[in-house]
Amino acid sequence: MGNGSEQVLHASCVALDGKGLLILGASGAGKSSLALEMMARGAGLVADDRTIVTARSGQLIADCPSSLRGRIEARGIGILQARPAGPVALALAVDLDRAEPERLPPHRKLVLLDLGLPLVLGQGRGHLASALLQYLVAGRGDPDET
Repeated sequence: MGNGSEQVLHASCVALDGKGLLILGASGAGKSSLALEMMARGAGLVADDRTIVTARSGQLIADCPSSLRGRIEARGIGILQARPAGPVALALAVDLDRAEPERLPPHRKLVLLDLGLPLVLGQGRGHLASALLQYLVAGRGDPDET
């Protein structure tokens, strides 16, 4: 189940230390802006605007169409060249269209190609790039739930 399947998403993707972050949201939600902010903090660009997600060996792998590799749109500036990264195994997704109502949210999941991926609801979060980078580096440290 889930092997060899592929889906092209209207999403951006960055990678840090071999872990991919899938950035979801409607046009104008800030996908490229968040990717640029994370790139300024050390992440590499996997894909901007179009991300190819493939299920392989129980993992979701993100890559970029070859025609868009190493390119990212900066609104009001133009298309910028970027250090390309990927393909990369996805570790996390963020949805910029949905705000998180909880201060300490439950573990949320996005299901793609029959595989689950941790999900953060990120609309309106000022510290989002820093928090997502730390999540990629060290994960969540929730106390044990009993």
